[in-house]
Amino acid sequence: MTDVTAVPATTATEPLLQVEGLVKHFSARRGLLGLRSKQVHAVCNVSFNVAKGETLGIVGESGCGKSTTARMLLGLIPATSGTIRFGEIDVLKARPRALRALRRRVQIVFQDPYASLDPQMTVGASIAEPMRIHHTYRKAGMARVRELMSMVELDPDSAARYPHQFSGGQRQRIGIARALALEPELLVLDEPISSLDVSIQAGIINLLADLQGRLGVAYVFIAHDLSVIRHLSQNVVVMYLGKIVETGARKDVFGRPSHPYTQALLSALPSVNPVTERTRTRIVLPGDVPSPLDPPSGCRFRTRCWKAQDICAAEEPALTDRGQGHPVACHFPGPAAGAAV
Repeated sequence: MTDVTAVPATTATEPLLQVEGLVKHFSARRGLLGLRSKQVHAVCNVSFNVAKGETLGIVGESGCGKSTTARMLLGLIPATSGTIRFGEIDVLKARPRALRALRRRVQIVFQDPYASLDPQMTVGASIAEPMRIHHTYRKAGMARVRELMSMVELDPDSAARYPHQFSGGQRQRIGIARALALEPELLVLDEPISSLDVSIQAGIINLLADLQGRLGVAYVFIAHDLSVIRHLSQNVVVMYLGKIVETGARKDVFGRPSHPYTQALLSALPSVNPVTERTRTRIVLPGDVPSPLDPPSGCRFRTRCWKAQDICAAEEPALTDRGQGHPVACHFPGPAAGAAV
């Protein structure tokens, strides 16, 4: 078996984004007076690559470290250790001037579209703000704002309105337009549709797919919904309690899921085929996700896994290809036989 630490790239070109051994621990005070301190193991040894123009999907339950990873990618929070390289920039060692240049090339779209917009600014001013900060507005002007609004399928004549005058889906389109204002090479999308009505989500997903085809922008798309990841992503990372448990090309992860956690997530996806839906076997995981303050020894998933044996508590499984064709962090990868349903 060969250790694998990164998602296989879809092209032979140099990756746009390279993440290696990324770790983030937070200090948490405990006890009545807060005198005792423990480490929150939020992200532990996460590695992946993103090629130009492709989408990497990161999926997992709440608290698995997805959003913390996203914020480290942009240098919004410091990493405990590891490497993040965006082109020639070493993000974790970059000086403020280099980070400022990085902001033009990497942008983020947040989960809550209303919280990410200043309610006292018109949407036109919000979209123009990145251009003003990076001194490109004088050249581009309001014509660029109108172009961006048309690009996200909003009426450019509504640029003088305020965020509260738009629906949730429209506000997210404004956030996307703002993120595209500086023509970035990479968008980090942190659960951009989870706060929207189901009827609105499909429109945002289709918009993002269309924009990627037109602009060639790469995405790191973070979600807890595997159906969205399946629709948009070329490569997939499945995280559990701060660690990658399975990763690979979309066709491999969805076609041959080998980690019990991935199998449980996939079992929850409804099928459009009524016959398949009636015969679908749902894997119900027992208990709750353990606390990152005190993660289980060995395999972190073992406390909820139907395959767990003594070795799972004693030895942490490496993220390797054990014959499945893609990396899996499990001592007993393979079919989901014996799962609790």
